[in-house]
Amino acid sequence: MFILNLLYNYSMVLLFQEPAHEKATLLTVNPGLIIWTIIIFVLLLLLLRKIAWKPLLNSLNTRETSIRSAIESAEKLKDEAQQMIEENRKNLAEANAQSMKIIAEAREIAAKEKDSIVDKAREEVKKLNDQAMKEIQQEKDTALSELRSTVSELAVKAAELIIKQNLDENKQKQIIDQYLDQVPSKN
Repeated sequence: MFILNLLYNYSMVLLFQEPAHEKATLLTVNPGLIIWTIIIFVLLLLLLRKIAWKPLLNSLNTRETSIRSAIESAEKLKDEAQQMIEENRKNLAEANAQSMKIIAEAREIAAKEKDSIVDKAREEVKKLNDQAMKEIQQEKDTALSELRSTVSELAVKAAELIIKQNLDENKQKQIIDQYLDQVPSKN
């Protein structure tokens, strides 16, 4: 306080002192003006410190805190996004593996179904073939039976004729050959 009082008194003396006959220029040193400028600057600093400094610091601290929290939340969101990307890649790989498995199972089922259909067709062909062979055998047996009865009838008729005519051996062979020519051939 003593220093301020001293500065005030000295500046008053210098301020009210009449300048000598020199004309003031921009580069002329005026000690009274310097002292008043320093005093006003110090008073302005004190006033700003009481009135504006704390609110400015508070707003700067608030701004710094909000920026820091925004950066932290952005980092957190970035990490979450990275985790989601990794999870999506993992899910995509699992889905791809699952689809490959389903395709392989479908191919296996199709191959089994194909084999089953082929086996059923073979069995059906075998049944039809066996049935046809049975029918052919029956027809053959029937034809042979008819042939036997026809041959036996012819033999009986030939024997009748032979007995009726009572011919010689050459004549009998000739008659039998005639009747055999009348019998239809196997072809």
